[in-house]
Amino acid sequence: MKDLLVELIGKISSGCLRDEEIERIAQESSQAYADPQAFLAANPDINYDDSFPITLGEWLVVGNLPDTVLFQADTHAELLEQIIASFGPDVTFNIKPKQLKGVEPHKALNRIQVQLAALSKDRGGYVLMNFSQLLDDALQMVLVFGEDVPRVMQLADAVGIQTEPALAD
Repeated sequence: MKDLLVELIGKISSGCLRDEEIERIAQESSQAYADPQAFLAANPDINYDDSFPITLGEWLVVGNLPDTVLFQADTHAELLEQIIASFGPDVTFNIKPKQLKGVEPHKALNRIQVQLAALSKDRGGYVLMNFSQLLDDALQMVLVFGEDVPRVMQLADAVGIQTEPALAD
């Protein structure tokens, strides 16, 4: 399980996480997947209970991803703001968050995806993917290189984390 998590987290982080951080998240999460009760007993500061809609292991993956990897927003404009911030000032976006206000959700998502597909073309562009079950926000997504989408879906399925491209083909 840990090796699957290391590969999955590595692919969804697209270089935004150091190897040590990926390893730590995967280690903790795999322990929680293997024996949730023992993990909670050893980590009493963890705020988790059985009423959560996802397993403890998945909750640790989701909760440990920084906002440069896991984008959580209530609107597509907020989502785009977070994505732009994660790339930093050296990457130019042709679409601005204010251009998404009042736009139908599917169209807004499509506009964001078109922009992301134009970045890192040598790796198939970026693909927005819904990641895990929604917890507190209307949108919860990660960016994955286009060439990695099939493998990310295999890995997510293997560890039990609901993941799919945000836009259907």
